[in-house]
Amino acid sequence: MRSSKELMEYAAVIPVLAIEDAKDAIPLAQALVDGGLNVLEITLRTEVALDVIRLIRENGVGAVVGAGTVLNPNQADQVIDAGVEFIVTPGLSQKLLSHIQETGMPVLPGVSTASEIMQGLEAGLDCFKFFPAEVSGGIPALQSFLGPFSNVNFCPTGGIKEANLAKYLNLSNVLTVGGTWLVPSGLEGAEKWDEITRLAKSTCAIAHANN
Repeated sequence: MRSSKELMEYAAVIPVLAIEDAKDAIPLAQALVDGGLNVLEITLRTEVALDVIRLIRENGVGAVVGAGTVLNPNQADQVIDAGVEFIVTPGLSQKLLSHIQETGMPVLPGVSTASEIMQGLEAGLDCFKFFPAEVSGGIPALQSFLGPFSNVNFCPTGGIKEANLAKYLNLSNVLTVGGTWLVPSGLEGAEKWDEITRLAKSTCAIAHANN
């Protein structure tokens, strides 16, 4: 199992997916993998999220599958049982963080302040989700963290899109980014998998140009 840092280094970009219909799980995941994006975050924002995780994990798509929007220990146990390989939380809860660490599952807790980063460091972590990135100060905030937290790595998520992707990836403390722009509203329901693959390839080209 990869560590959080290894996952971030492996992922060009992490698509953040809220899949409403389980039948879309496999073709959507395959479209993203075909475009070069091999690490997927399935958020627990839909009723079928656990089914989606199981389907993608069991069908040999070739993706590393994680769960996002994990809010409590019960949800953490559910996604682990479903077969995830990492967990992402929107914020930093010591109770939830301790529970996940006890399982040995890689975790990216969400942070947006220096105090939250310090809490994560005290728990032995050095990789975090910076969320919500744009409204929490975006690139200037991440640059300001370089001074006091020079050994900390981030995956900014929230407000990231193709237009500002390169600027985020140019930061030395950003290893990857997460985002929803790879599956624009309407493309999933319209089953436009080729267009999603095209967007994934375009994203990968930007990401690799900035590595």
